[in-house]
Amino acid sequence: MPSRILPPSGPPRVLALAQFSNSVGDGAFLVCSALYFVQVVGVSPARVGLALTLAWAVGSLAGVPLGHLADRRGPRGTSAVLALATAAAVASFLVIRSFVPFLIAVVCYATAQSGLAAARQALLAGLVDRESRTGVLAYLQATLNGGLAIGAALGGLALQQGSRGAYLVVLGMDAASFAICAVLLWRLPAPPRTPARGRPAADADRTGRSDRPGRPGSPGRPDRPGRPEEAAGAPEPVFAVLRDAPYVVVAALNTVLLLRMPLLSLGIPLWIVERTQAPHWMVSALFVLNTAAVMLFQVRTARAVTDLPAAVRAVRASGLVMLACCAVFALSAAALPAWAAGALLVGGAVLLVVAEMMQSAGGWHLGFELAPAHRIGQYQGFFGTGVPVARTLGPLLLTTLLVTWGVPGWLLLGGLFLAAGYAMGPAARWAERRRPAADRSSAADRSSLGDASPAADSSPVAEASPVVEASPVVAGRVG
Repeated sequence: MPSRILPPSGPPRVLALAQFSNSVGDGAFLVCSALYFVQVVGVSPARVGLALTLAWAVGSLAGVPLGHLADRRGPRGTSAVLALATAAAVASFLVIRSFVPFLIAVVCYATAQSGLAAARQALLAGLVDRESRTGVLAYLQATLNGGLAIGAALGGLALQQGSRGAYLVVLGMDAASFAICAVLLWRLPAPPRTPARGRPAADADRTGRSDRPGRPGSPGRPDRPGRPEEAAGAPEPVFAVLRDAPYVVVAALNTVLLLRMPLLSLGIPLWIVERTQAPHWMVSALFVLNTAAVMLFQVRTARAVTDLPAAVRAVRASGLVMLACCAVFALSAAALPAWAAGALLVGGAVLLVVAEMMQSAGGWHLGFELAPAHRIGQYQGFFGTGVPVARTLGPLLLTTLLVTWGVPGWLLLGGLFLAAGYAMGPAARWAERRRPAADRSSAADRSSLGDASPAADSSPVAEASPVVEASPVVAGRVG
């Protein structure tokens, strides 16, 4: 068991500890936050929903510039500062008692969370070699799920007590968890800076200085250390990622595939209650099944994703599995006894988590591998907007398709997943062709995206020790 959820010692393990710290706090917070905002802060449910929607809309826009900031100033310090900003935003909920301050605080929370996710991805990219990143992310995902499960159990105790004091303890714990996360991130070594495109890597060491006279960083022209923009001789555009059309398409397709996220929290619970004969406790059982499966098998699933062809195959397969998943869930609405409907729901949930693990592993690899090395933070900030977008648009889409349309809606949704999965191959090949040679993998003999050869051997991370790390470094989210 430990080898499936713990990374090896060194930066991967510290990243996992930071992930675990804030995920425990967020697990408790996510369970209690809605009732706290309504019963203690005094905000109506409609206004809570409005505030969260606006907050995550702003947060999704903030990911790119904050990721760009991590590229310029360094991901370690940026991550630590944004973790502290998240802690401060959560702590402010302890004293807020009206809507306008609540709205400001939740916008600050969502903005800091989105920026923290992008900065931590850039930090991971700087500390973990590219062949090992997907494996490390898989361990981090397992850590995330374990922390959320423990936090949710603690939050359940607060809900059981139902007092104002219990809610305040949960909020204080979440704020403290992000403060601990900030300390752990700051203790990591500062990753070496990546020179911007147009300047040979040999011209700049990790301090950003050059031995060529007359250029920035030379002894005669000192510049601030580690500034890739200055090393290239010109400022980097904040929204350069938006000019990279192939990467934008890859990120958009990934966002479509991420519509599976609100399925477990919204679509399936509504389906069970409104359309099936299964007992309502199946909602909780399916959530536990999903969490446990990711903890146990995400690392193993990610080991098969070692290069771009393998990532494309994983994403394509996830689309096919999601089509089968949607078909099985649709069948659960037939005139069946409760046990048969429950069995179909379990089968659909198993297919859902299999597709989730394949899509996550493939998506992580594509998001990193297709991004320029000196703009990882900015590109990951953009790639990460798929999560808040899916959580914002998903509820309306899923309630329309599943609750209103029923079985045809499930089949249409499955077809959407299938189309996005199969479209990822051409989009990734387009993005690979557009990448400059300086940003390509150092492995000259890596397979082309069109090859059908078997996947490469397991990631070095998975083989390095009994434990490997993986972490999507995804910050927890309100609502």
